[in-house]
Amino acid sequence: MEKFVVATPAEGFVDITARVAAIVSAGGVGEGLCHVFVPHTTAGVTINENADPDVVADMLAGLDKIVPRLSYRHAEGNSPAHIKASLLGAAATVPITGGGLVLGTWQAIYLGEFDGPRRWTVCVTLVSC
Repeated sequence: MEKFVVATPAEGFVDITARVAAIVSAGGVGEGLCHVFVPHTTAGVTINENADPDVVADMLAGLDKIVPRLSYRHAEGNSPAHIKASLLGAAATVPITGGGLVLGTWQAIYLGEFDGPRRWTVCVTLVSC
């Protein structure tokens, strides 16, 4: 497993595809799986479009509508971040073929950050098949 840190200035989505692809390239796995995991309760991982930045802005706006700021019981005041992270999930798995990630033309791997600014650890595990 390889780890890297992503520093985020505020809530939103950070494209981590290049960092993950570099780990895959250096890992020497020709055919297999790349598992990306964030060990945090207020951040998640998702795969979505990277061509139009409005997509991730819309995703964040949609999550804000689904998870409004209410009078939650959690004392830290970041319950919306916990809920959004749960909706995204803490991991994504991408196939590896020919030593590279198998992503669609417009796809990227994103860290979804909902409680920033923070420093987030991303864990990448490669499995050879």
